[in-house]
Amino acid sequence: MKATPLDAFQLARKKWLAGERIDIGALARELGVGRATLFRWVGSRELLLGEIIWSIQQPFSERARTEVKARGAAFIAGTCERTMRATLAFAPLRRFIESDPEFALRVLTSKSSTVQSRNVELVRAALEREAALGHLVPPLPLDTLAYVIVRICEAFVYADVISGREPAIDQAAAAILVLLGGKVK
Repeated sequence: MKATPLDAFQLARKKWLAGERIDIGALARELGVGRATLFRWVGSRELLLGEIIWSIQQPFSERARTEVKARGAAFIAGTCERTMRATLAFAPLRRFIESDPEFALRVLTSKSSTVQSRNVELVRAALEREAALGHLVPPLPLDTLAYVIVRICEAFVYADVISGREPAIDQAAAAILVLLGGKVK
């Protein structure tokens, strides 16, 4: 049976979850396709890893949205907090970050990051929904606000790599709550 782009993604995801380094050449050989074909399917190693990580992180965000019963600022802060906690606790992601912190941060947080851009889209959609329902009055344009919230999350989740500080998810959630006009208890 001939390999497909989905086969490539699934194999790479399985390897990444097992703690293996993703090597495009080795992956192509294992799938029985040329490197050029695999690059055409998945883009760069960085893009492939971003897709793998997003495929894991997106369900964290979806679960958080169903679990948080608050509205407005508290809903946004609460979903961000739950997503950050799940992300921080996910062992394969921590292993990936520890193995090559600079590369991992580029995959997770750079302007070309699939993970970051999709997180911004997700937060923007939540902000827009809460505003449309009358639960939130955004203090900034939604695009800017979503980006700022995602950057706050990144700064606190990856604080150990970025600044040598301990991740402080509760402080990130409090900062998001305050940014959105909510009150910290």
